[in-house]
Amino acid sequence: MIFRFSLYGFLKNQKYYEPFILLAFLQMGLTYTLIGLLIAFRELMVNLMEIPSGAIADVWGRRRSMIVSFFAYILHFSLVGTAGTFALNGLISFPLLIVLLFVSMLFFAVGDAFRTGTHKAMIFTWLRLQGRSDAKTEVYGYTRSWSQIGSAVSVLIACCFVYFSRSYVQIFYFSIIPYVINIINFMGYPKELDGEGNEDANLGRILAHIKESFTGIFQKKSLRRLILESMGYEGFFKSIKDYLQPILQQAALPVIAVFFAGISMNQEQQSVILIGPVYFLLYALSASASKQSHKLVKKTGSEDSSAKILWLGMLVLMAVLIPGMYFNIYWIMISGFVAYYVLQNLWTPVLISRFDAHSSEAQGATVMSIQSQSKSIATMVIAPLAGLAVDFMKVHHIGLSEFWPVPVIGFIISGLFLISSNNRK
Repeated sequence: MIFRFSLYGFLKNQKYYEPFILLAFLQMGLTYTLIGLLIAFRELMVNLMEIPSGAIADVWGRRRSMIVSFFAYILHFSLVGTAGTFALNGLISFPLLIVLLFVSMLFFAVGDAFRTGTHKAMIFTWLRLQGRSDAKTEVYGYTRSWSQIGSAVSVLIACCFVYFSRSYVQIFYFSIIPYVINIINFMGYPKELDGEGNEDANLGRILAHIKESFTGIFQKKSLRRLILESMGYEGFFKSIKDYLQPILQQAALPVIAVFFAGISMNQEQQSVILIGPVYFLLYALSASASKQSHKLVKKTGSEDSSAKILWLGMLVLMAVLIPGMYFNIYWIMISGFVAYYVLQNLWTPVLISRFDAHSSEAQGATVMSIQSQSKSIATMVIAPLAGLAVDFMKVHHIGLSEFWPVPVIGFIISGLFLISSNNRK
């Protein structure tokens, strides 16, 4: 089963659009503020569907939920690709484009809501059935490393596709293929990984399951703390991680002037010059970090101690990025984002293991969905604020780069959690 779990992660992360998604929206004519609102809407929809979807997975069956999730993702890819293609060819108006993008985000939210938490719960159920619950950080970190390897492979494929197609938008269609293959992969999962649910799912039972899970979480102080930490660390990361793309696009210009002066390339092709190698390195390092996260836990003595070190790492990194971004020092900006991806992939296996240690088997997918929902709430707030701040700095020419408010937000968040952690101790 570890092979199938790893294959799921590898195929799930064949997101050929991901290294270019912000650039694709900018190519369609969206501002950073509009992009932030689009992300906020997506997270709001995920937020509304997250808990019911987790409960449905626990009660109705986790394998079925995963299949529904990937069908919704496929609809999202199809709609974004079609809307973007029509917009670039002048076949639809800008307001209609925005409407279609918001509808596509609704499908993405369905996919995310039915997936997040569900597959993690399946892994932890399998470990319990195998009598290997003490290896959850190691096994989850290993399977997550294959997700990052999948991302590293996908960025090379995506860069080739963008270079030869000269378009960011068409790549959404290409992303459908691995998701179809993953649906086939789910069909081979054993039935016992569905959890303790049965075929008699009904609305009353699902609502009762949600109430029971929420009561359990908010009566437990340790779970409340984990929810807040998830909002701070993962919500911020999800809000700002794609700002690396326009930074790389800008940084590519001097590189091209020196090394590719005699080659004629459009803007899309130019962006590939740095996005390809940087994202490949980023995902390769992230895969290693995820795989080795259990060693950090062993060295520090506990998941909680590891989490405190990772909060400190984020604080220091943001402190370095603030002047680096203000003065538009590309090597600091790029290396800082790469380091932040590595920290994030050390953080996630540690956080998930902490959640699993404080929740029951029967409520596994629901608790993980609540964790994911909390991250969505934070993203829903941070993404549009970051977009507004970046647009404001760009319009008023404050700083040599408009992106410097982003690490300021991260510095404040990490500082607050470190202070509260010390107070708790």
